[in-house]
Amino acid sequence: MSGLIGKKIGMTSIFDENGKNIPCTVIQAGPCVITQVRTKEVDGYEALQLGFDDKKTANKAATGHAKKAGAAAMRKVVEFKGFEGEHKLGDSITVEHFTEGEFVDVSGTSKGKGFQGVVKRHGFGGVGQATHGQHNRLRAPGSIGAASYPARVFKGMRMAGRMGGEKVKVENLRVLKVVSDKNLLVVQGCVPGHKNSYVIIQK
Repeated sequence: MSGLIGKKIGMTSIFDENGKNIPCTVIQAGPCVITQVRTKEVDGYEALQLGFDDKKTANKAATGHAKKAGAAAMRKVVEFKGFEGEHKLGDSITVEHFTEGEFVDVSGTSKGKGFQGVVKRHGFGGVGQATHGQHNRLRAPGSIGAASYPARVFKGMRMAGRMGGEKVKVENLRVLKVVSDKNLLVVQGCVPGHKNSYVIIQK
């Protein structure tokens, strides 16, 4: 799927023509520079490698790779398939690649929440819905074992642990606005990640 690399600016809300308040996310989408063109003859598949957000300092490998496209080294480099038409090394793809009203998929890294208990991580009952085996510890997980057979804890048991910091894709978000002069894309709903985190927008 073709797309762009962007940066999550934050959330806001806008009113539609019926006066309904719609929550939305503002994304700085591009401009992205084509840093490499994959072809079937050379690579075995067709794709475009896009770079976004210039680096202040970079190693020689990244600098030399970007120099072929006449650009500076990029912080984020991603390959996309499915672009139509001919594109050359060094061309820029802007937010105008998207149109208002179409649906896109946005993926990013979710906010890391550290080590969390079962109430926050898995939605256990906790206070007010005290589940079995807890006595006076209302946010505890309760019993986790089986009987003398199999005498072990099954894989995948919902327990406390690290939460967040995972790749998440949110599908079918409607494009509400395309602000081409500021490279902004406004999509309905929320997207994963904290402010200023990189996201991948796919058609």
